[in-house]
Amino acid sequence: MTSGTLTFPARSLVDIAPLAPELVVIIGAFALLMLDLFIDERRRFLTHALAVVVLLVAAAMIAGGVGGQGAVLADMFFRDTASDVMKIAILLVSAVALAYIWPYLRERNLYKGEVSVLALFAVVGMMLMVSAGNLTMVYVGLELLALCSYALVVTDRESPLASESGMKYFVLGSLASGMLLYGMSLVYGATGSLDLATINNVAYTVAGEDRTLLLTGVVFIVVGVAFKFGAAPFHMWLPDTYHGAPTPITLFIGSAPKIAAFGMAWRLFDVALGPMQEQTQLLLAGLAALSLAVGNLFAIAQTNLKRMLAYSTVSHVGFLFLGLAGGGEDGHAAAMFYAISYAIMSAAAFGAIVMLSRNGFEADRIDDFKGLNARSPWMALMVLFIMASLAGVPPFLGFWAKLVVLRAALEGDLMWLAIVGIVFAVIGAFYYLRVIKVMYFDQPSSERIEPRSSRPLRALFVANAVVLFVLGLFWSPLMQWCQQAFA
Repeated sequence: MTSGTLTFPARSLVDIAPLAPELVVIIGAFALLMLDLFIDERRRFLTHALAVVVLLVAAAMIAGGVGGQGAVLADMFFRDTASDVMKIAILLVSAVALAYIWPYLRERNLYKGEVSVLALFAVVGMMLMVSAGNLTMVYVGLELLALCSYALVVTDRESPLASESGMKYFVLGSLASGMLLYGMSLVYGATGSLDLATINNVAYTVAGEDRTLLLTGVVFIVVGVAFKFGAAPFHMWLPDTYHGAPTPITLFIGSAPKIAAFGMAWRLFDVALGPMQEQTQLLLAGLAALSLAVGNLFAIAQTNLKRMLAYSTVSHVGFLFLGLAGGGEDGHAAAMFYAISYAIMSAAAFGAIVMLSRNGFEADRIDDFKGLNARSPWMALMVLFIMASLAGVPPFLGFWAKLVVLRAALEGDLMWLAIVGIVFAVIGAFYYLRVIKVMYFDQPSSERIEPRSSRPLRALFVANAVVLFVLGLFWSPLMQWCQQAFA
């Protein structure tokens, strides 16, 4: 497909079979939207549970190979091994996020039927991003995710903090989308195509003014992607959004979308702009170093746990960019491994806050965890697993995630960046270990705080935390899965 008009010949359902998982989620979202009209408040749990089922069914379809792989919609949509791996991770992490959302919003009378519907449409946007074969599809998927996320952040409409966070998120997110769209338009002007494969082929031959136009477009695309990741210095929206949104909504927007952002970055920087690797590597390496520095240094100063985790997200994006900057199949596999690992760790970290919070008390300050071991030893142990994994302590999953991206940076001849990563990994361990310290060595606060009594939610949280230890012991299969995606 080139700059001419798009043509979509008449197709049967068999011809669009690779879209089957996306269609299931879309149909499920519309079905839940209609069902919510005829269901009363007491039975609203049914629609939320069905949303989780829809995500799990779509993940099972992809794992089972339903629909097969291939390109559809005039090569605008590609389903391959890499996209399948990312989609399964996105669907499973999103299902976990929805499970945390229900009890938290329900007890605060904040739950509305559109919450699960918006989450499903956001998941569809993520799935389109990782399967995009065309700049148009990249942008459609990104905006579908972004618009749903803006609405989810302001779920608590009566909260001034949530409204302010949502407004900042919307304004800065719109600015990022504009930069990304402008960069895409420049790339189109230089190559005459929106198709990623065609852009890749033409980029080898562009010269003169067209090459200058292409390089300018690359810069704007990198800036747009950095905004969406929350990389420094384009992270301004992230701490306020994480702090102001309801905790399980923060869990949702802070986990699975990072996998989708990686998928979008890979499609743009490798599939489309592979010939510009030297330029993109330099830009990504600079963003990685700055994100590692800003994220870790600012996180140390935080007393609010959600803001600390927000700044730590900036540092984790820096580590993810180490793999992207390293380039090649190994670099992309390492970055994918890190994105999936971080999504699991982030879900567990915010899940810990959900487990201790209740109506009128958010448990989002580090001091709220004082003496947790004396009150609830099992909960303290789970939080220890989470913080140790985020800090990169062996043998937890986070250690191996950091190790593979550092190795990718070394293989990409970026020793200086690997050294920066190691230094800030040590610095970053401080604020995670501080949480462990207050749990085990500080006296409990006067107000007795207990984890939620819901057995299903406890089981989910324990599984979420324990998997960080289990995958740390048996991380090779997941890494091999990521490597096979780019083989």
